[in-house]
This record gives sequence, C-alpha cells and structure tokens, in this order.
Amino acid sequence: MNRFVLAVSSGIARVTEAALGPYQTAMIRIGFSATWLLFLLREFPHRQELYGPDGPWNWNLAEQLISINGAFTALMWSDGQFWFETVYVLAVLASLLLLLGWRTRAMSVLFMVGVLSLQNRSIFMGDGGDNVLHLMCIYLVFTRCGQVWSLDERRARRTREARARGEHVVDRAGPALWGVLGLVLVSAAFLDKLNGDWFVPALLWVLWSAQALWWAVGRFARSGQPRIMLDVVANIVHNGALLVIMAEACLIYATAGWYKIQGSRWQDGTAVYYPLQLDSFSPWPALADLLSAHGVMVMLVTYGTVAVQVAFPFTLFNRRVKNILLAAMITEHAVIAVVLGLPFFSLAMIAADSVFLPTSFLHRLGDGAARVRGRLWARFPGGGGPGPGLPGQRGPKGQRGPQRQASASKEPGSTRTPGPTGGPGDPENPDHTHVGFPA
Repeated sequence: MNRFVLAVSSGIARVTEAALGPYQTAMIRIGFSATWLLFLLREFPHRQELYGPDGPWNWNLAEQLISINGAFTALMWSDGQFWFETVYVLAVLASLLLLLGWRTRAMSVLFMVGVLSLQNRSIFMGDGGDNVLHLMCIYLVFTRCGQVWSLDERRARRTREARARGEHVVDRAGPALWGVLGLVLVSAAFLDKLNGDWFVPALLWVLWSAQALWWAVGRFARSGQPRIMLDVVANIVHNGALLVIMAEACLIYATAGWYKIQGSRWQDGTAVYYPLQLDSFSPWPALADLLSAHGVMVMLVTYGTVAVQVAFPFTLFNRRVKNILLAAMITEHAVIAVVLGLPFFSLAMIAADSVFLPTSFLHRLGDGAARVRGRLWARFPGGGGPGPGLPGQRGPKGQRGPQRQASASKEPGSTRTPGPTGGPGDPENPDHTHVGFPA
C-alpha cells in the first residue's frame, strides 16, 4: 500500500512540477508552423482562388455553409479585399513568429485563428494534412511550446541573468500585445462577429482572461505563492494537452490502419499501385512507373503500411520497437511527399510523429543545429564568434550550453532556487517563483 501511495505521489509531483516533453513540444511547434507557413507562401499567388472573396467558393456559398455549421472564421467578418489580404498576411506573420518562438503564447493563439479562418472559409481546399493541422493548432495553444529552441527561451535567460546582476527588468511588449488582442476581441464581440459556434470564442476569452490573471498576479502579488499555483496549473494543462496530442496521433494511425484492413485492395496487396497511376498524384511519372513495375515491392509496401499503422499504438511502451516503427512512418511520409506530390500532408504527419521522437535524438539534433548555425554566423562580417547560442549548444571544454544546463537542473529530483518574487511577470516565460520549465 505504501508503495502504491508513493508511486501516485511521485506521478502527481512529476505532472505538476514541470512541463514535460520540452523538446518534443518545440518540435510540434516548429513542425506545424513551418508546414502552414510554407503552404501559405507556396499558395500566395493563388490565394484569391483558394480563400478570396471572388474565388470559386464565393462569399455567398461560404456564408450559407457557415450559417449551418457555425464554424469560426475571421474572413467572414467582412467581404472586402483589404480585410482578406490583412488576415492572410497576419496568418503568414503569426506562423513565422511562432516558428521562431517569439511570444509563443500569443502567437499560438493567432496561429490558431489564422488556420481556422482560412480553412473554414473554404473547407474543400486541402489534402488530408489540413485536418491534422486543424486539430493540432487548437491543442497547441494549451502547451508551453517555447521552452526550448525559441526566442522566448533566450529572452527568459537574459532576464534571469539581468536580475542576477541586480537589474530591474520590466516586460512591456507582452502586456501591450495582449492588450491589443483583448481590444480586438472586445470589438469583435461588440460588433456581433462571434455569433457562430460557441467553442472558439469561449476559448479565446478563456485564454485572454488567463493571461490577464497571470500578468496581474506577477505584477501585484506580494508573495510568490499565487504565481507558483498558476505555474502548477499551466504545467498540468500543458501535460494534458501533450497527452491529447499523442493520443490523437495514435488514433489517426489506428483508424487509418483498421480501415485499410477492410479494403479489398489492401487485402490483396495492390492498393499502393493505383495512386501511382493517377496523373494528379504523379509529379514524377518515371519514378512512379519504376516503383509500380515491381509487383513484389508494391505488395511489401502495401502490407508494410498496414502493419506499421495498426501496430504503432501498441508499441509505445517498448522504446526500441517504437523508434523503429517511428522511423518507418517518417520515411513513408517522406516518400509520399516526393512520389505522390503531397508535401504538406507529409509535413503535417511528420510534425505529429515528432511528439514521439526520443529526447536523446532531439538533444543531438539541437547540438548539430547549433554547430551549423555557429559556422554560418562566423561567415558574416564581425561574426568571429559562434553567434547566439541555441539550446543544446556546447560551451567551452565540451560543456553543455546554458539551456541544456538549465534543463538538466529541472529534472525530477533536482532542486531549484526560486528567483526574486513580486516582480513583473512575463506571461510567455515566467522566470521567478517558477516551478518547472519556462513556457
């Protein structure tokens, strides 16, 4: 009984004291924001046909559909060309800033608004990856996705260093940004633009209110206890959202695999052959003909795809098997991107798969990216040093960089001395009276 109580208390402590999976969450943030950004830039010349007010799916058709399903889209607030261009450019900008990790909490909200606004405006524009992106952009706003590999992490580290030197640091950009977002939200509600389904407007209000409470506690609380409590709640929400993302990815593969089993073409091992013969999915006809010409290869790929998708959710508790199947699925999506000409679908699925990547692999990936960035930085005039360090970059004499040391200090069982209390709070990256990782 004592062993059971100890295990339960240890599990509760692990869930509440830290935001788990910082590198995996950063990969999700980078993967989905990069996928959406590349799609928007790729389709920029065709944006009018895809989502514009004068496209094939015109304003009246979209208005009729949205009046039925109540989907949220800011593009339906006005049918003017200027408003459409503004929303599209803001969606691009939010994706870029989220990719870089600048004010990740606010940018994740704007990223969600951009994805929902464009996709719900023209629901027939997509290749399957849009459904994954549609779901993940909502889950992403609940995560603390700027813990590593972000400008937020660098700003939080510099703030801690400044306060350690006795300097008084006040964050003005964060409250100003959320103030503008709150003004837009109030204006939209006053103009009755949030009259569709209740979920997204309610989520926006909850997120803004929570951020206002976070700032008020950090600014006016006399002790650090309220901020610690909010930090614990944020960790629980993050870890719950991360679990939902993992479950969603497993559900996608499980349902896809079991539906494939029921298909006759998948049962006789010929299903992969037919997409290779379609002109719409053959950007490289010679490559498609080469692959489809070998019946044994087609059969192996067909059966292998089904086996990997069905088996993957059951292998999560066996690290070695899970990593092998994960590598197989990522390779499969990379092949689909090239052979079938579905790059954005494949990027979305790879981004979802990245939540299962081993932390040790992501550490090495961060170290490699830091070395490459250092070499590139040294090529610029005046860039004789390695340049601004990335998380995981090694310091002198082979020591880990500041972020790796900070992450190591937050492992379960380690101790952490809270910073100064009562100072102004940073909504994206709390750095005083903090439990767990910065967000």
